[in-house]
Amino acid sequence: MSDLSGVHRYASDPEVTRFMEWGPNTIDESRDFIRMAISFQKDKPRRHFDLAIVTKPDNCLIGGCGLYITSPHSREAFIGYCLRKDSWGKGYATEVAKRLLAFGFKELALHRIFATCDTDNVASARVLEKVGMQLEGRLRENKRISNKWRDSLLYAILEHEWKPKS
Repeated sequence: MSDLSGVHRYASDPEVTRFMEWGPNTIDESRDFIRMAISFQKDKPRRHFDLAIVTKPDNCLIGGCGLYITSPHSREAFIGYCLRKDSWGKGYATEVAKRLLAFGFKELALHRIFATCDTDNVASARVLEKVGMQLEGRLRENKRISNKWRDSLLYAILEHEWKPKS
């Protein structure tokens, strides 16, 4: 719960959340999110990994990210990330996406990891392409954002396509 102010700072910003199905959050919604993320840590086996994005060396919370197992049998998961707007364009999202892929493939032995982004979210699409994910298609009106149906781009990478940096 000590991360509440940091989480709420990005989760309550309309510009940060404009491509999200949630937000902008009230303080209670941000608190509920943290409670939910904490409760998922107790799941056995764990399928939801909500993580804070912090800068080094000051340990400042600048966003959140996650990896969510959708099919343990098929060894499949999706990733996502969200950053404060003063952290945009600095390479953090790319670093986070790379680390989520490494965690998924190396630690969790996943076979396939996917991500979606709004068709207008050019920066996020660029991040997914930079980390080696391939565009698989367009999902038509699959998300309702601000009371409007929105399309998403679907990206994915398979374990044998992933090339970790040594």
